[in-house]
Amino acid sequence: MSRGRLEAFSDAVIAIILTIMVLELRAPHAAELEALRPLAPVLLSYVLSFVYIGIYWNNHHHLLHAVQRVDGRVLWANLHLLFWLSLVPFTTAWMGENQFAPTPVALYGAVLLCAGGAYFVLTRALIRVQGRDSTLAAALGRDRKGKLSVAIYLAAVLLAFVSPWVACALYVLVAIWWFVPDRRLEPSAGA
Repeated sequence: MSRGRLEAFSDAVIAIILTIMVLELRAPHAAELEALRPLAPVLLSYVLSFVYIGIYWNNHHHLLHAVQRVDGRVLWANLHLLFWLSLVPFTTAWMGENQFAPTPVALYGAVLLCAGGAYFVLTRALIRVQGRDSTLAAALGRDRKGKLSVAIYLAAVLLAFVSPWVACALYVLVAIWWFVPDRRLEPSAGA
């Protein structure tokens, strides 16, 4: 399979994920601005998840443009990532509908944790195919940013049962950190 086909498939799945999330939003029946107040948790969780999916889409794009070849392991690693991202709409809806209750916030973080781990697995599979001396391997290095993000997700999952708002603040912190595309890959991506 070509890199382009893998990227096109991933883009389609990510587009479907975003579509599912937006279809979960329900407009209030009243026309006053005050009618949006009860929907604030739903809207906030949607915005956070939209940003996260956008971050994954952006970094996935840069990652794939830094490689020349893909193999079967890469295909499965990519599907592994897409699986966890496909759970984001469910956890987003559950978290928002339950006003950021501890268990939904923890599950949301667990999905982010698994998606972060899956992205790391994907990068390692791509490095194996490209070679340890490849531009990709040099750009990613030890991936401290990715590993630290996963550690923060783990801490947030545990903290969700103590303070869901602290856990959400950690999710926002990681999103802000990754909001700018991974500069390690931009020079090698050429796109």
